[in-house]
Amino acid sequence: MEATLASIVAAAAPLVFAAVGESITERAGVVNLSLDGSILLSAMTGFAVAYTTDNLLLGFLAAGLISALVALVVAWSGIRLGLNQIAVGFVLTLLGASLSAFLGDSFVRQPGPTVPSAPIPVLSDIPLVGKALFGQNLSVYLSFTVVAWAAWFLSRSRTGLALRVVGERPEAAHARGIGVSRVRYLAALGGGFLVGIAGAAFSLDQKAGWSEGATAGFGWIALAIVIFGGWQPLRVAFGCYLFGALQVVALRFQSVLPGLAQILPSLPFPLMIFTLVIVNSKRLGVLADRYRWGRILVPEAPAALGTNFEPD
Repeated sequence: MEATLASIVAAAAPLVFAAVGESITERAGVVNLSLDGSILLSAMTGFAVAYTTDNLLLGFLAAGLISALVALVVAWSGIRLGLNQIAVGFVLTLLGASLSAFLGDSFVRQPGPTVPSAPIPVLSDIPLVGKALFGQNLSVYLSFTVVAWAAWFLSRSRTGLALRVVGERPEAAHARGIGVSRVRYLAALGGGFLVGIAGAAFSLDQKAGWSEGATAGFGWIALAIVIFGGWQPLRVAFGCYLFGALQVVALRFQSVLPGLAQILPSLPFPLMIFTLVIVNSKRLGVLADRYRWGRILVPEAPAALGTNFEPD
């Protein structure tokens, strides 16, 4: 049981980075649908840099920066050029996937550095949860920190409040002197950087290496989990751990149900459809407005999500 819990937490860590990062970006009103391509490109970049420099920190940093650059292009296209953010995100998804395959060809299946295990003495010996929470490596510990920070930042900090206002009512934010474009750029950069850390966590920790299409589909899973979690970091993290449990179950029962491992990669697409149906259901929307507990079941998207704001 302890080993299973530890496996679930480790498997979910890269998704936590990506989903929390996208939650921050979308709470500011920017839709970054380039996640699948960004994770592939950052996973390749992180491994390539760590492989050539033998430095894990540089690998994670390079992965974060390349993904932040992709997110910046999405934000700039919408804010400056007035383009449809969803369309731009789809194009960049394809571009990121193609670039990762082309540029990463020489690094395929090369042995490279991986994040070493770093169990915390005494705490890792706690029954049941010790290995899951304190017997991991620095990448997994960082994912815990990111969830806690994001939850505090969005709900308790002044800057987080400004970010949420920009995503809900950009006109009101502008009237109060908040730079809507500046906040959206910064949210896209920060969220994109975390998406890049997710890519590096895949290639330098969970999958320990690079191969073409190694993380394909995980970006769509992260986007579905953001909707499922209602753009709330704690609920989003829960969705990541739930999917991590599905991954572990699929691997454990692969010998009994060999088709389960093949079905898992296709899960993000029906999951996205299901969550979008819930979010846009008028009947469930009435339920959420009438009952407080209904808001838990029916997530509410930021009101200005995906819209371009032009001050008069």
